[in-house]
Amino acid sequence: MTHHPQILLIDDEVESNRSLSTLLTRDGYRVKSTQTAEEAFALLKKTTFDLIISDLLLPGVSGIDILKQVKVDFPQTSVILITGNASAETAVEAMKAGALDYISKPFNFERLRIQVAKALEKNRLVSENRYLRQQLHGRYRFHNIIGSSQAMQHVFIRMEKVAATDSTILILGASGTGKELVAKAIHYNSPRAEYPFVAINCGAIPADLLESELFGHIKGSFTSAVADKPGKFELANGGTLFLDEIGNMPLQLQMKLLRVLQEHECERVGSSRKIHLNIRLISATNIDLDEQVKSGQFREDLYYRLNVIPIQLPPLRERRGDIALLSRHFLEKTCREMKRKPISISTAALQAMENYPWPGNVRELENVIERTVALTDNSSIACEDLPPDIASQCPMARISAPEVSPQGIDLNQMMADIERQLIQQALELGQGVKARAAVLLNINRTTLVEKIKRLSIENP
Repeated sequence: MTHHPQILLIDDEVESNRSLSTLLTRDGYRVKSTQTAEEAFALLKKTTFDLIISDLLLPGVSGIDILKQVKVDFPQTSVILITGNASAETAVEAMKAGALDYISKPFNFERLRIQVAKALEKNRLVSENRYLRQQLHGRYRFHNIIGSSQAMQHVFIRMEKVAATDSTILILGASGTGKELVAKAIHYNSPRAEYPFVAINCGAIPADLLESELFGHIKGSFTSAVADKPGKFELANGGTLFLDEIGNMPLQLQMKLLRVLQEHECERVGSSRKIHLNIRLISATNIDLDEQVKSGQFREDLYYRLNVIPIQLPPLRERRGDIALLSRHFLEKTCREMKRKPISISTAALQAMENYPWPGNVRELENVIERTVALTDNSSIACEDLPPDIASQCPMARISAPEVSPQGIDLNQMMADIERQLIQQALELGQGVKARAAVLLNINRTTLVEKIKRLSIENP
């Protein structure tokens, strides 16, 4: 459904009011007209207006007074003032009070149309930004980070304690453990939530460009600097700057970063103008900074300044109790995004996932779920739907070894029976596909085929 912006006109001159209302209605706007401030505020209590266009001089009250009251009660509504007695003083007063523009009578209709469109676009962007921020607040609430294991509970407790502070944080953990997700959760649950969260990966940008990315540059400061450009520090002002892979920052930049953190100001490359900074810094690394300090690859003084409050994220293999929770969460999310009916996951498949070491951590788990959902048509994920290295972790039925009796046993026959049983189980799990069964048994397919023939096994 198309939204037709609603405009309120306040003008005691009937003819001016009527002509302006007709013009704006032709442009597709919904227009309400009133001649007094009292009528206007009565309408404002019942209806939400996108824009108010008010005459400066009204019976009993001025347009400036209306403007000031609107800014208190309806701060999202823009105001344009119109007057037949323009002066520099009233123009300055109007703009200081928060007017979007100030237009003199007899006014230029075309200019007014442009200003109306500009005001309504500003409102749309403000509303859209507010909605996106609400979405971000919801997405990065602490309870949206999945984990009931004791290791993750320790992380949550620390996050909640530090969110309300301005303390510098260092997040430690292997790749894929969710360091940026934790940084965003801290930001969006902090007093800085309404200001920017700006992230930069220090390991993904060439050393010669990283300084410009962090601190900005002015036009002509180097060959490719064709225009002034603010750095990440400037863009994050008021909010949070997240420096990922901080351990990969070149030594020469480490000194400059330390100075910026000490002085709370920076300079763009090629400029001597100081830019005052008010940011919270969160850093992250997947390498051992202690070792980097000992080997001289990371400045000790910078390390202590960054490591005010450390948050250690455990690898997924140390929080196996969370794998089922995470799997079901990613399964629901992927099905929703792919517009698929809900898919379940079998107990055996979950056990296989819990047995797998997950070198890529939570990110790898999410990717596996997404790939598996995309490639299966089944309503439930079974072991054979998983990648071979994870499917090989599927549990087999335990086979109890027989005891040797005083009469003795036929070892070759016993081993053949056990081998036959294991191969039959693997073939069943692999839905009769020999390649899958071979992966589950950790043998070559050709070896499996030979064993099937030798043991006279029927392929299901």
